[in-house]
Amino acid sequence: MSIAIRPSRLAALGLAAVLALPGLASADARLDGPYIDAATYARGDDARVEAWYAMTYQLPRQFDQICGDTFCEGEYTNLQPLRFECSVHRDDGRIGMCVWSFAASEEFLVARTGRIIVQPKVWHCRTPLAAGTTLPAMLDAVAGGDALDAVLPGGRSIFDGLVDCL
Repeated sequence: MSIAIRPSRLAALGLAAVLALPGLASADARLDGPYIDAATYARGDDARVEAWYAMTYQLPRQFDQICGDTFCEGEYTNLQPLRFECSVHRDDGRIGMCVWSFAASEEFLVARTGRIIVQPKVWHCRTPLAAGTTLPAMLDAVAGGDALDAVLPGGRSIFDGLVDCL
């Protein structure tokens, strides 16, 4: 199930709104469990922290380099990468899923009134990973510097996931 949230409303959403999403009936349901975010999992291992932040720094810059020739030629020419995030099992480092969020808009001028109508769009693109992939294995795969095109465990890349999504 995909839930679309208008970008203009994102800033107005708080924890209460997030908890109102299906499957998140309480703060405990959101915060308790075996999964944590990748940055939290990486803490305590300097090399892992550095690798995570290097990848999340590289990804939007690499996307910007290819956007004009790929995803940004169509209906949404102002496509912006937002955050890349992974859930990681706290005990063994297995990735639950990784998602890269994007936002864009299309604007239309109403010549008769001078009004501009904005149609925003948000995407949540899953990263194609083999089941059981660990965060260290994913970080090793992207360590060469080309995080967007690196072949991940499972034989596909983050770019391939974007092609499926955007």
